[in-house]
Amino acid sequence: MDLHLKNKVIVVSGGALGIGQAITRCLAAEGATPVIIGKDQSDNEATVAELQNAGLQADHFVAELSDGAQCKNAIAYVSEKYGRIDGLINNAGINDGVGLESGDEARFLDSYKKNALHYYLLAHYALPDLKASKGAIVNIISKVAETGQGNTSGYAAANGARSALTREWAVELLPYDIRVNAVIVSESFTDMYRKWIASFEDGAAKKAMIESRIPFQKRMTTPGEIASMVVFLLSPVSSHTTGQLIHVDGGYVHLDRAVK
Repeated sequence: MDLHLKNKVIVVSGGALGIGQAITRCLAAEGATPVIIGKDQSDNEATVAELQNAGLQADHFVAELSDGAQCKNAIAYVSEKYGRIDGLINNAGINDGVGLESGDEARFLDSYKKNALHYYLLAHYALPDLKASKGAIVNIISKVAETGQGNTSGYAAANGARSALTREWAVELLPYDIRVNAVIVSESFTDMYRKWIASFEDGAAKKAMIESRIPFQKRMTTPGEIASMVVFLLSPVSSHTTGQLIHVDGGYVHLDRAVK
């Protein structure tokens, strides 16, 4: 299926690693120009080089997303260099374990800022270009906002905000024909997830236990499966879909885990 993304300029926050990298690769394969915004220059450059060496388009801008001025500069770079922004994928974030007992005011606010503020800021600064292109926004959200996890109040609160902002922006941006949707992620075996599993005394057993609770095929969702849904929602092919929170999780959140 042609997703009509050829030569479209798409901003991807955190697009050099994990799910973000899978999204960047998928966009490039569709002929788009993904522009990664992330704080690690070497990670950004490695992903861009991989795609360019394959004859695909990609670019990046180094920015610390918790800094509002750097978010503004990142969007200005894309807008000025390409003269357009056709889509925004808000993806970057970290489950930093700031809990109710383990945290404090400063750590909670810092966690919330790192995981929610840049979603708003990137959309805010990209809005003039998105209005001009009648583009789309896709927010990546963790299932923690719905299921809870324990000991991660900041991250959970930020993801709840991501869900609320998805619906709010879908309403606010109706007059401009800008669609806003979200993909909610549960268990996906990224490099970061792999490192977390390795922190357990018996990582293989922990991974098997988690997979046993995923109703569909008893396996984790691949980053590529998440990326495919994200890119579809971003594309004009999903032209009448907005305000949706779509779970790509093998039924983890909504299906009875006792189902055989």
